[in-house]
Amino acid sequence: MARLKFGAFLAPHHPIGEHPLLQFRRDLDFVQQLDELGYDEFWCGEHHSSGWEMIASPEMFLAAAGERTKRIKLGTGVISLPYHHPYNVAQRMVQLDYMTGGRAIFGSGPGALASDAHTLGIDPMTQRDRQDEAIAIIRRLFNGERVTAKSDWFVMNDAALQILPLQEDMPFVVASQISPSGMTLAGKYGIGIISLGSMSTQGLMALPQQWQFAEDAAKKAGTTVSRSNWRVLLSWHIAETREQARREAGAGLMRWHNEYNVGTLMRPGLTAFSSPDEAVDKTAFVEGAASTIGTPDDLVKMIKNLVQVSGGVGTIVGFAHDWANPENTRRSWDMVARYVIPEINGFIEPLRKSQKFVIENRAIFERAGQAVMAKIMENDKAAAALAHTGPGRVAIPTVNAPDLQEAAKRKA
Repeated sequence: MARLKFGAFLAPHHPIGEHPLLQFRRDLDFVQQLDELGYDEFWCGEHHSSGWEMIASPEMFLAAAGERTKRIKLGTGVISLPYHHPYNVAQRMVQLDYMTGGRAIFGSGPGALASDAHTLGIDPMTQRDRQDEAIAIIRRLFNGERVTAKSDWFVMNDAALQILPLQEDMPFVVASQISPSGMTLAGKYGIGIISLGSMSTQGLMALPQQWQFAEDAAKKAGTTVSRSNWRVLLSWHIAETREQARREAGAGLMRWHNEYNVGTLMRPGLTAFSSPDEAVDKTAFVEGAASTIGTPDDLVKMIKNLVQVSGGVGTIVGFAHDWANPENTRRSWDMVARYVIPEINGFIEPLRKSQKFVIENRAIFERAGQAVMAKIMENDKAAAALAHTGPGRVAIPTVNAPDLQEAAKRKA
């Protein structure tokens, strides 16, 4: 199996109450931590209302993150294309690509919050078609074309970019949630996908069904889509034990669900949780859950199941949240990097095989101990010292050392 990449998706979803200045700084610290831990990608979104999601310009945030990181890819997750003139989006993405040294990923969507569209006077019925139209224009601009275009929402006259992206082929990614539109766009243009919906086993949000939308659109358009460019979002909070993870995440998860999903967005079909335990149980311990609150082994099991059910994906993206306090949240992401990623990608298996080989072939290596004993017995003083040699007299066990106590008994 091809190795999976891992990333983080910061919408962001932050409870109202913390100083915005400090929150921005903490989010930048988080990106730096992910870079140091070896994560492959970081994503942040664009929102203009709701109180909980306060990054209005992902490009601006990612430019700052680029100055504090070295290798992690930085994705706009996402730019809401109907909110912007396509030419301005193209220019900003090119500038971001240069400012991050060729680490930018261009992620786009139609706009997730109805309140944002209302603020800008945009009819929600037009948003997905406008995203499609903008992607086509931006791709042409990235290819160095001079574009003249007139739409009901933008005009371009002999427009060409002064500089092209630093990357020869900057990754294009579209967000997909419930409707087929995101997957269909990915198939139409042969570009990447980040699936932000749930992991239901059937229906519209089932991963195999979602992928079928992309493949059908690709076949119709004469393009191809690759599972290596498919990113799927999961949520997790990881600790040493399930009980600890539950204790750390329960209250924050309940607040996020009750105050944001139910109280602010008023999402259809959702009801408030009555306790932190109910929040954890109904989020992470129901059939088809896309969230893990538990140990590294629990998340490994979840990811392996996702790969099997979906047929294969390229990147697992973790949803960044404030279910736990900052210290426990940082430790959760650290544990995923230390124990989950290497287990999923097979980095640990060769070490286990090496250990097993040494254990199972001990007889082969006994000659090394015999060689040490032979040298001891050649020296009268060393041989006499055997009687006074016992365990625990050295800081660490000596490699290839024979059983000195047993040898002393035989000599006596």
